[in-house]
Amino acid sequence: MFRLPVDKEMTASLLDEFIAKHRQEVTKRYKKLYDAYIGNHDILNQKNKPDYKPDNRVVVNFPKYITDTMNGFFIGNPIKITSDDDEVNEFVEFIDQYNDQDDNNAELSKICSIYGKGYEMYYTDETANLCITYLNPREAFMIYDESIVERPLYFVRVYKDYENNEYGSISNSVAVRNFKITGGLKWLDEWHPHYFDGVPATEYIENEERQGIFEPVLSMVNNYNKAVSEKANDVDYFADAYMKILGPKLDNSDLDCIRDKRIINLESDTVEKIVVDFMSKPESDTTQENHLNRLERLIFQISMVANISDENFGTSSGVALKYKLQAMSNLEKTKERKFTSGMTRRYKLLFSHPVSKVPADSWVKLHYKFTPNFPANLLEEAQIAAQMEGITSHKKQLEVLSIVDDVQGELDQIEEENKAPEQTIVDKMMFGKINDSNETQTEE
Repeated sequence: MFRLPVDKEMTASLLDEFIAKHRQEVTKRYKKLYDAYIGNHDILNQKNKPDYKPDNRVVVNFPKYITDTMNGFFIGNPIKITSDDDEVNEFVEFIDQYNDQDDNNAELSKICSIYGKGYEMYYTDETANLCITYLNPREAFMIYDESIVERPLYFVRVYKDYENNEYGSISNSVAVRNFKITGGLKWLDEWHPHYFDGVPATEYIENEERQGIFEPVLSMVNNYNKAVSEKANDVDYFADAYMKILGPKLDNSDLDCIRDKRIINLESDTVEKIVVDFMSKPESDTTQENHLNRLERLIFQISMVANISDENFGTSSGVALKYKLQAMSNLEKTKERKFTSGMTRRYKLLFSHPVSKVPADSWVKLHYKFTPNFPANLLEEAQIAAQMEGITSHKKQLEVLSIVDDVQGELDQIEEENKAPEQTIVDKMMFGKINDSNETQTEE
């Protein structure tokens, strides 16, 4: 975390120092985490073996599996944001639809899982609408003050144009300023206001330590890749075994190289002792399999993410399934609280802008509902909900059903449907009276 005294002026040289520190963090940590996620693991960059040896390099991309599994569990069901005020509800829905926020939230969650943190930046576009975009820690960082509450002082974004020139922007609580890095850091303009009540960005964190979800098991993943690659090498070794010829002496012209031809020749004077066959290597398949199984089990155990592809996982249901997902559920709860904190700051800043259509303090009325993506047994849920009849409220009954996204909306719909028969009877009665009246007038 970068810190700076509140009364310290942000000069070009000071900003250059922070950018240099950020680059070191990107090189030493963030690039490594990103490479692990996309499958560029250490096994692919290790020293080449001699040409006569098999050199398989197998990547089992646990980091991507762990990240995407947790992301689907955490935010596979979009976050529901509601307010007691209908006007606030409509404005939040407009902002989220305008910015495709469900997708933004999912990407931001993935970034946090990879790097341990991610950023959101806020601005207004050419149509004067409030906009939200996400950034990863490789292209942005936050500078905080030195107080115990860690208030954001500056938000810095760095990027490259199509000619590979490096530019950036820095924002404080009232204004933003642009700069160029290529050829030495230089200011491109003066400070100009952004009109948000605070630094127009939010840092979202995976946990208090800002540690990526697969970072604790990265060494085991590298070891797993090495072990499975060596196992593949052994297969090649067995498929290309050495031939031994015991007895007759073979000239060098017959054997270019034992390593290339895979032939071992030992001279003997006795014809009866001539042996020609293939040598067999000692088999270590059981040891290798045990090692791989142990590593795989530990990777999922330490990362606290369930291996939902395991053949035994799908046979569980009900409470047993909940227990298998307990560790991941605990991890999800921690992430949920951190994400809620970030979203609270998001709408606090957005509502503070002059183009906002709701009062600045409307963010306190927002409620966030996360729905973990548990495998649903609708029959079991329906039976539980039916048994709750007369014991709990109808709202609590509907909350049991995962198929119901909007509980209040469903209650309103039920109320409308209950009124419908009564309204139909009234309409029929009114229609009958009108027909009687028309018949009477006709007779007259």
